[in-house]
Amino acid sequence: MSLAMTDSTPGVPLLDVNRDNAPHRDEFLEALTEVLDSGRFLFGPDVTELENEVAAYTQTPNAVGCASGSDALLLALMALDIKAGDEVIVPSFTFFASVSCITRLGATPVFADICPDTYNVDPESIASLITEKTAAIIPVHLFGQCAQIDRICEIASEHDIPVIEDAAQAIGAAYKDRPAGNWGTAGCFSFYPTKNLGGMGDGGILTATDAGFADRLRLFAGHGMRPRYYHQVVGINSRLDTFQAAVLRVKLRHLDAAVEARTINANRYTRLLTEAGLVGDDQLGTPYHDSNARHVWNQYTLRVPGGRRDALRAHLSERKIGSEIYYPVPMHQQECFQDVPFRHDGLKHTEAASAEVLNLPIFPSLTEAEQIRVVDSVTSFFQQANRAAA
Repeated sequence: MSLAMTDSTPGVPLLDVNRDNAPHRDEFLEALTEVLDSGRFLFGPDVTELENEVAAYTQTPNAVGCASGSDALLLALMALDIKAGDEVIVPSFTFFASVSCITRLGATPVFADICPDTYNVDPESIASLITEKTAAIIPVHLFGQCAQIDRICEIASEHDIPVIEDAAQAIGAAYKDRPAGNWGTAGCFSFYPTKNLGGMGDGGILTATDAGFADRLRLFAGHGMRPRYYHQVVGINSRLDTFQAAVLRVKLRHLDAAVEARTINANRYTRLLTEAGLVGDDQLGTPYHDSNARHVWNQYTLRVPGGRRDALRAHLSERKIGSEIYYPVPMHQQECFQDVPFRHDGLKHTEAASAEVLNLPIFPSLTEAEQIRVVDSVTSFFQQANRAAA
C-alpha cells in the first residue's frame, strides 16, 4: 500500500506530545487540580506515591525522586564518593549527561566501544578498560533496549566495582525478565517529555536495591541537610515537584499500553521497509532486537551506510518527515571534553554509528498511514539515488 505525496500532504512529526497526552487530559487536570488545592507543591504525597509505584514497576525496593535524569546520574556518583583520580567507564555513544556527571566531579571518563548491532556498550570493551583506578561503570540502556547488563554486572562484581545503570530511555525495559534499574547499585531514569514516561517538564528518579544507599541518595539530593539546616555532606538541590509527580502517576498507569503501541509501530516499520526492498547492507539496516531483552522502543534507529545518511535526512525534511540523529558526535569528539584526560582503546563502532544512524518517528499515537508516508519517502530517496547511479 502506498500514499501519493502532494504539496498539501501533511507532514509527519518526529514526536507529537500533545497527541499522545490528549486521551488523558481529564486525568491530568484532576490530578493537577488536587495538587493546586493542596498547596503542597514540593514534598507532596504524589511524590512519595510515585516513588513507591516506580519501585514496584521496576521490582526494586527503593526509589528516590529528583529534578532530572542528569541529576540522577550525578547523585549516584556523588553518593559513591566519586572524585578526582577516579576513573568511570562509560560509552561514548550516548547523551552528554552520561559523561558530564563524571567530569563535574573531577573524575576521568574512560570510553568503552559499543556493540555494532544494538548500539549498547560492549561488555568486553568494558572489561579491557578496567584498572585499579576504576571506581564505577555506567552502562547506558540505549534507545529503549537494555545492554548486556548481566555480563556487565558479572565483570563489575569480579573487580568489586559498582554499576550505575543509565536507564533514562529505558523505563519498562528488561533483560532476561529482570527490569532495567534493578541490576546495578542504582538505576537512573529521566522524565523529560520525550521519554516513554515523560512529564510536563523536567524530572527524574533513582532506583536502588540497598535501603542505605537509597537514603544516601536522598541526603545528597536535599543539600546534604538532615535535620533541617544541619548539613552532613555537600549535596545539591534536586527535587521532583509535586505537579510533575502527579502527571507522571497518571502516565505510569498507561505506560504499558504506550510501549505496546511503540512496539507495534516498530514491527510495522520493519515489515514495511523490508517489503519495500530497502533492507540490506547497501541500503538500510533496521534495528536489531536482542532476544534476551524487552525492548520499549524509545527510538527506532535506522542504519544508513555509504555516507548517505545526511542526504536521506534532508530528503525526508523536504517532505515534512521528522527525523533526528542520536547521536551525530560521540562524546570523545565533543569540543568540551578535548581538555579532559579521557582514555579509550579504540572506538571504531562508536564512530561508525555516529556517521550512519537515523531515528524515525515512533511515538505511540503515530498512525499506520503516517508510517506508510515515512516509508514511501525513504523509498523515493533510494529510487532517486539508484536512478542517478544508473
